[in-house]
Amino acid sequence: MSSIKMRPPVTAAKEDRSFWLQSTNADAITVPLQGRAECDVAIVGGGYTGLWTALRIKEQAPDTRITILEADFCGSGASGRNGGQVHSWFAEIDLLCDLVGHDDALMLCRATTDAIEELKVLQDSGTIDMDLRLDGWLWTASSTAQEGAWSKAYDICRTLGEGRFRNVNGADILQRTGSAASYTGIVEDKAGTVQPAKLAVGLRQLALSKGIAIHEQTPVVEIMPGQSTELRTAKGILSCEKVVLAANAWLSAIPELHPYLYVVSSQIIATAPAADILDEIGWVDGASICDAQHHVLYYQRTPSGQVIFGRGTGAIAYQDRIDSSFNRSGDNGLDNIRELHRVYPQLKSVAVQYDWSGPIDCTAQHLPVFDHLRDHPNIFYAMGFNGTGIAQTPVAGRIMASLILGHDDKWSKCGLVGIDRRTKLPPEPLRYVGAKIVRRAIRRKNDAEILNQKPDRITRFLASLAP
Repeated sequence: MSSIKMRPPVTAAKEDRSFWLQSTNADAITVPLQGRAECDVAIVGGGYTGLWTALRIKEQAPDTRITILEADFCGSGASGRNGGQVHSWFAEIDLLCDLVGHDDALMLCRATTDAIEELKVLQDSGTIDMDLRLDGWLWTASSTAQEGAWSKAYDICRTLGEGRFRNVNGADILQRTGSAASYTGIVEDKAGTVQPAKLAVGLRQLALSKGIAIHEQTPVVEIMPGQSTELRTAKGILSCEKVVLAANAWLSAIPELHPYLYVVSSQIIATAPAADILDEIGWVDGASICDAQHHVLYYQRTPSGQVIFGRGTGAIAYQDRIDSSFNRSGDNGLDNIRELHRVYPQLKSVAVQYDWSGPIDCTAQHLPVFDHLRDHPNIFYAMGFNGTGIAQTPVAGRIMASLILGHDDKWSKCGLVGIDRRTKLPPEPLRYVGAKIVRRAIRRKNDAEILNQKPDRITRFLASLAP
């Protein structure tokens, strides 16, 4: 039986790590795997998905021997580089309904609201200090083209009797955020922000306290499938009955998954502390804010007064080969700085101290998929979180635990399980060339629409080709 080759990781240098990671004691604390070892379930990837999966399995089957192999340190990937926004799947309920039907969509959305409550319990109990602030999530429009981007989700929620969102106007948004850039939108009240690296470190500590083995700085280089599967690393071999692949964008290296997965980068900056300015303009709480551009802007104020400001879809990987350019934006954050100063002209004198990037695993439906490899029923995977995972990966952990433990329940049978219903993406080089052309068109479209100008017909057509 042929082996599965994994690509070598491209870890970020310390100076290229996110603000979150640099301000948190997140370095590896566990020893790399050496020699031979055995376990029942091996998990490749020590981010949110891998950690939540391990914890869910332990909740249901405490005697299960679980080992996590992490290429760098837990949270060093997308889990420690994101924008720290916490909101439910109700914002994507229209996408979920189209893919899995109304019943499963409602179940999954409610599960993410439960996950947000679970995060609150973890913080309130002192189990994990993650700077969770449930001050709301604002989804806004700053141009006529963005108006009503939320209408489908909003209307479905109302039809289903879920009052998750309420409308806000320009005065509301200005009072909450201190910015006049957006003038209409909706807010999800039971949502907000978190320090994502603190959450990852806390989950790692919680997993270790439950007896879950973690080996950091242990990239898996090859998987030898079989009834007893072997995971080979630089200095060791781990034998196991079942495998969970939870390595986000790095799963694009697996030929079976590559047609369904594309990799882009999200680019983020963090300013110097500017609490006095933010207090003066009225931006005082921990709400998370997004606009409704195709390449969405997302931002928050930290408890210490920095502004975290990000934008989706930066670099694109040819054949999904991830290199060091995915760890830091090539323009030193200039595109984000331009947009920051448009949204907050009051911050033009405030220095930007950090800029970083990170690869994101995306599917055409913009929703994750869970399954096992076609010829290997004991090798499972979770992928395609599309940059939205803080409230979603606790649910992913439940789905993966049910699959691993062989349970026949609402999680293992939910519509996110099974890759056959997903859209295949074009092969290379068409995928890469097409993505570059479409990305440029989307940027031109965004830049025109933010000025309430109509993009030309060719730009509109090319932008419409995005998954």
